[in-house]
Amino acid sequence: MPELRYDPIRSRWVIISTERARRAHEYIRPREKPKVDVRSCPFCYGNEAKTPPEVFVIAPEGRQPNTSGWEVRVVPNKYPALRIEGELKREGLGIFDLVNGIGAHEVIIESPQHDVSLADLPVHHIQKVLIAYRERIRDLRKDVRFRYILVFRNHGGEAGASLSHPHSQLIATPIIPPVVVGELNTAREHYIRKERCIFCDLLKQELMLGDRIVYEDENYVEWTPFASAFPFETWLFPKKHLHDFALLNDDELLELARVLKDMLLRIKTVLGDPPYNMVLHTAPSPHPRPGREYYWSTLQYDYHWHIELIPRLTRIAGFEWGSGLYINPTPPEEAAKYLREAEVKVEDEA
Repeated sequence: MPELRYDPIRSRWVIISTERARRAHEYIRPREKPKVDVRSCPFCYGNEAKTPPEVFVIAPEGRQPNTSGWEVRVVPNKYPALRIEGELKREGLGIFDLVNGIGAHEVIIESPQHDVSLADLPVHHIQKVLIAYRERIRDLRKDVRFRYILVFRNHGGEAGASLSHPHSQLIATPIIPPVVVGELNTAREHYIRKERCIFCDLLKQELMLGDRIVYEDENYVEWTPFASAFPFETWLFPKKHLHDFALLNDDELLELARVLKDMLLRIKTVLGDPPYNMVLHTAPSPHPRPGREYYWSTLQYDYHWHIELIPRLTRIAGFEWGSGLYINPTPPEEAAKYLREAEVKVEDEA
């Protein structure tokens, strides 16, 4: 029997369509790797001049800027969605609001290896990718024009990746994106009513029930949410309450790298390396808001940073766009079972 399930974080309903139930192997389909001449790939060694100058790099001491020899490299996007130059202006056009396109758009080049995925990188290298995320968030928050910094990863052409070389992206915006606004409002309202973090309450309940837990260790947990909008949607949460990813130290990022690799390997193993989108949700830039001095007064208590991963296994069509209701043909309990039983090995390679 199909079910409608309510997502208290997003304040939305989803349809778990058991009549259309699909098993994990039914999502696996052959995908041809794009044939790319690495000599022309702007993210490969020797092609550093094909990108804008780097804004952050992890590389051996003594390396010259914008040359080979780096491990992780961050550059401005050559074709940015928003531009960093200029004064931020907000105005009203009748009933409409207009903000000029000020922001930052950067690319985190995760490895010099062209034909490798994030799931296959050593744990210590994934830690360096996470360090790049953290340092760029910290740096861009110094700019008072930016209210939110979103880090995301598109894996595969069907998920929006235009280049196959492993990379993530970062976009800083002068507004807080609507999805994040919804999470922040829900978290604040819950805290005002109960003086507890709604994410911590949800995490405690999921750990008690257990049927949607994919993996847990002392500090992190992976699970498939009760009202998953997409098949095999998976969330990664720290067990310890912390509102801001940028506050993690290097040791904590190493622990996170292990669990993130585990999650990525499970998705790759069970679904045959599908296209996916991965998003880091963290606290907004804590700049004072004119006339709203108490706007973020409970943020450190009510919000909880986390990572969301959505394999692109189904298409959004007219019903979803018209209704706002998503149809998920794989119950999250079944998805969790497949992912939980996957045999993966995460080693702490030096």
